[in-house]
Amino acid sequence: MARIGILTCSNATGELGCSSVSCLRDLRKREGEFSRYVDEDKLDLVGMISCSGCPTVVGPSKLLQRIRALTEFRIDAIHLSYCVVALCPFRNKYIEALKAEFPGVEIIEGTHAPHITHEEFREEVRELFCQPRRTMIDVILGRKNS
Repeated sequence: MARIGILTCSNATGELGCSSVSCLRDLRKREGEFSRYVDEDKLDLVGMISCSGCPTVVGPSKLLQRIRALTEFRIDAIHLSYCVVALCPFRNKYIEALKAEFPGVEIIEGTHAPHITHEEFREEVRELFCQPRRTMIDVILGRKNS
């Protein structure tokens, strides 16, 4: 049995509403990066956790605290979600910290198979984040949508 955890991007899940449905689909079907597991082995998703957000100087330390919540339950591998692999500029730093802190846990870059190229994905996500939207200051100042 392979006991795995999945690390997702907090911006993708929290800000953009990703439900990790593609990650979970490929886990169930053993596609994408989950194709590495032998069909006869049971896959046990121990948990999913999001990163602690784009880091400050303490980013890796905060991430390690979050991942420890998974490693305490004897995981064999941590999959970095597709969005972490495609979007995170701190990915390599995080991988380095995870490997140093949890040497017995395999770090795997990816979950589901890509639907589009990383470049196309990053551009579409950039557009989502940069859409004009109302904020609290608009409400306070009585501004309506135009």
